[in-house]
Amino acid sequence: MVIFILILLSIFFNLLTKWSKPNSSKSIKNSPPSPPKLPILGNLHQLGPLKHRTLQSFAQTYGPMMLLHFGKVPVFVVSNSEAACEVMKTHDLAFCSRPHRKMFDIFFYGSSDVGCTPYGEYWRQKRSICVKHILSMKKVQSFSAVREEEIATMTGKIRQVALGRRYSGEGGSKLREPMNEMVELLGVSVLGDYIPWLDWLGRVNGVYGRAERVAKQFDEFFEEVIDEHVSKRDNDVDGEGQNDFMDILLGIQKTNPIGFQIDRTTIKALTMDMFTAGTETTFSFLEWAMTELLRHPNVMHKLQDEVRNMVGDKAQVTEEDLSNMHYLKAVIKEAFRLHPPVPLLLPRESVQDINVMGYEIASGTHKFVNAWAIARDPSCWDQPLEFQPERFLNSSIDVKGHDFQLIPFGAGRRGCPGITFSTVLNELVMANLVHQFDWTVPHGVVGDQTLDISESTGMAVHKKFPLVAIASPRIYKK
Repeated sequence: MVIFILILLSIFFNLLTKWSKPNSSKSIKNSPPSPPKLPILGNLHQLGPLKHRTLQSFAQTYGPMMLLHFGKVPVFVVSNSEAACEVMKTHDLAFCSRPHRKMFDIFFYGSSDVGCTPYGEYWRQKRSICVKHILSMKKVQSFSAVREEEIATMTGKIRQVALGRRYSGEGGSKLREPMNEMVELLGVSVLGDYIPWLDWLGRVNGVYGRAERVAKQFDEFFEEVIDEHVSKRDNDVDGEGQNDFMDILLGIQKTNPIGFQIDRTTIKALTMDMFTAGTETTFSFLEWAMTELLRHPNVMHKLQDEVRNMVGDKAQVTEEDLSNMHYLKAVIKEAFRLHPPVPLLLPRESVQDINVMGYEIASGTHKFVNAWAIARDPSCWDQPLEFQPERFLNSSIDVKGHDFQLIPFGAGRRGCPGITFSTVLNELVMANLVHQFDWTVPHGVVGDQTLDISESTGMAVHKKFPLVAIASPRIYKK
């Protein structure tokens, strides 16, 4: 036993020495400022549960470009719009890959989706499938009837609750809890990602087990959906199927129109992408936006006036009504500014040595862009902590990835390809919520500081305590 302990101590001190010494082959003459770090762990121990806030506080000390170390992995953190433009536009190709993440592998079928796969031909083909067959402007417009039907269903449920009837959802609602757990797990810093020889700790602390259990729930659901669609396609002798998202993927699998074969696993991985990016971030955004409207009744009333004047006595807002709702668009931009659904954009990895604004960044460095900190940067925004939609009424700044002061969808090659889809959906849902209902908070609570805005942990940041509001349906003339 004594010999065994001595051997372990010897190994430990050897590793400590090895990890404490800089790697001469990758030493950088002019690297960004760095906070002090521990041997082996680097700066991992300094990350709080809300990483975007921790990194913002670091940036206030070390500057908007800094180099951290997670284990031995160098991590370049960007916290202002100028640097974000450099790494997501000027040097986009150099920072276009994704680092390996254990949680990505568990939830996205070995990172075989669009969002998590490394840069290359495989990624380009899958992104092309999503953009061309699902997320193009033409396809987004073709789904307008589906969106309006779903919004009618949603507002119908709200009316049922408002009128005192109980409602129990079915179908996708059974995935609400697994979705919440998955988003939380995707935000966990897994030690094995940065210190491979400590990967076993993910088994010991149960994190991997939790993730695999949740992933299995999603996989079983996707298998059911695929089987159902395959059966319908086999029985559709006239070829007049619904041609929804799953039908499109199954059609590509069968006909291989782009010369890139996709299998069942790829279909499930792409579906998971759409599920997480298309529902979770939208849900997070709408909850934050409604919270801010309830905290600022004057903004709520101004928005309701605009929407109701545009729509008149129609019971439901349609997509044709949205084009001239400028205050609605400003409210949505301001909600995205203060509460980007993914405040710390998905990590990227440099594929070559690169100079960024005078700093040398080595190949293999991971990069984080703190979209949350950038959107609250006082050098870009007047009164950055205040909810003021009016700031966008005479501004050309948009969320499409061209204005780096506001990048809730990211930018460049790895920016979210679903911006068009999300924009239409958010505008339509918000317009209907404020048009069809008057909203109050329980117990007569008023004022802009009374609704809690604490954040949850996870990749997508929700309110820590779910929003509770009272909806009073409007009465429309026949």
